[in-house]
Formats: sequence, C-alpha cells, structure tokens
Amino acid sequence: MEVINKTQVNVFVFSGLTDNSKLATFLFILFLHIYMVTILANIGMMAIIYSSTTLHTPMYFFLSFLSLLDIFYSTGITPKMMHDLISVSKTISFSGCAIQFYFLAALACSEGLLLSNMAYDRYAAICHPLHYVSIMTKNKCICLVSLVTSIGFLQSTMQTSCVFSLQFCRSNLINHFYCHSPSLLRLSCSDTVSCDMITFYLVGSSGVCCLMIILVSYTLIISSILRIKSTEGRQKAFSTCSSHLTCICIFFGAVMFTYLRSASTDFEKLDKTAAIFYSVVTPMLNPLIYSLRNQEVKRNIMRTMHNLTAVDNSL
Repeated sequence: MEVINKTQVNVFVFSGLTDNSKLATFLFILFLHIYMVTILANIGMMAIIYSSTTLHTPMYFFLSFLSLLDIFYSTGITPKMMHDLISVSKTISFSGCAIQFYFLAALACSEGLLLSNMAYDRYAAICHPLHYVSIMTKNKCICLVSLVTSIGFLQSTMQTSCVFSLQFCRSNLINHFYCHSPSLLRLSCSDTVSCDMITFYLVGSSGVCCLMIILVSYTLIISSILRIKSTEGRQKAFSTCSSHLTCICIFFGAVMFTYLRSASTDFEKLDKTAAIFYSVVTPMLNPLIYSLRNQEVKRNIMRTMHNLTAVDNSL
C-alpha cells in the first residue's frame, strides 16, 4: 500500500503584488498615503459625529460604526501588504493566516450587513418621516449593530473552521497578498468540494440577503420620492441616499466579482485589483464620499475647522 506524505504546511508565502522593485517602492508609498488618509478620515468622521449633537441620529450612528469597521478592515490587510512590498520574505504563519482570514471575513460580512441596515434606515426616514423617531430608536440601532456583528463573526467562524481544517501539504504559495479563501482552497490536498460549497453558500446567501434588503428598500424609497411634488423636495430626498448608494456599488461590485464567479487563472490579476479596491481603497473612500456629498457633514466639518482656527488665533 502506498503511503502518501501529508506533512501539514505551517508557513504560507504570499506571491504579493509585484516582483518589480521600482514598482514595489512606488506602491509602498502610494498605499502608505492611502492607509494614512483612511485612518485619519475615518477617525475624523467618528470624531465629528460624536462631537456634533446635530449628527446624533441613526444614520450617523451607523456611519460611525462603518468607519470603525473600515479602520479595522484596512489595518488587517494594508500594513502586512506594505511590509511585503519592501521585504524579501513574504511569509505568514499558519495560525497568523487563520487569524487574518477570520477577522477579515467577519468584518467584510459585517460591513455588507451594515450597508443593508443603512438602506433600511433611509427607507424609514423617507417613507415614514413622521414615525422615523419611533421606528429607529436608539435601542433598535444598537440591536441592529449587535446583530450585524454577531452574524459576521458567526459566518466567519464557520468559514475559518472549514478552510483551516483542510490538509495543506502541497505548495505553500498563496497567489495573493493576503489570506484569501479561493487562493487557500486551491492549495489544499484535501477534497475541497464541501468547503467550496459552504464558502459559496455563506458568501452568496449573506450577499443576496443584503442586496435584497437594499433593493426592496430603494424600490420603496424611489417610489416614495417620485410622489413628492416639489423638485426641491425630490432633490433633497435623493441627496440623502446618493452617498450610501455609491458606497454600496463600490463594495458589492468588487466583492461579487471576486467571489461569485467561476475560478480561473485568467482572473488572478483582476482578483488582486478588485481585492485592493474593496480592502484598501473603499475604506478610504467611504468617509470621503459621505463628507463630500453630504451637506450636513460638510457644514459640521467647516464649523469644526472654524472653531479650531478661532482657538489658534486666541492663543
């Protein structure tokens, strides 16, 4: 009887983004600036929401939690990716890979669910303005955020348990810049059919559920807006949704391209590009989109800057 050597891999190696040293230096500087803007913009958004009483509403409560998720999500990928760009060794331990995978899967799912909650909040505000305060109470908002986080970490636990219970006894080269589910499954020497199905089901069901909530909410929102007689009223209603819709399109577009398609080596470079977009660029764009397209946020930013300038002049 033939004995097959199934020594478990204990270290993974990332292929990274590029082997070109000049391009790697450029990308390191680029991603360093993106990461700094991401952290500062999201912390700034949270600080403005916390300090301004006019922004103590459900919409901005969800937005502040979105900023918190973006900070953690970006931190889970970007520093390691930047380190690997200027490092000869692009390695990560088996347990380190499992931890990164666990938190990134949990945070990505939580963000998708949070965006669907924000769509429901916009539906309540526009379609039921007189009952908005009674519908979106503080306790309900806290419960929704808690539910989002719980579901995110629960599905992540299932995914992580499935993927990292497999045998990895072939190549340890992950053709990506972080611990990415499809790339890990390709390395396994175990039968991955059940794990593929579980991953597809969890990602697909959560994605479809989120998109259905968003679709139904915005169908009702658009229907309600079209019944508004004044042009100014319609524009104001649409403006409160435009930032949220932009964030939804960016996030779900990149995620669906990465996960909800057939595996193919032809898409490996596009996979990395899409992953960079939703894991590195999107956390930076979210607070910028909301601050640039939301008049109330812009007014509070200007008020804060004016107050800081006044304090500096008085010193």
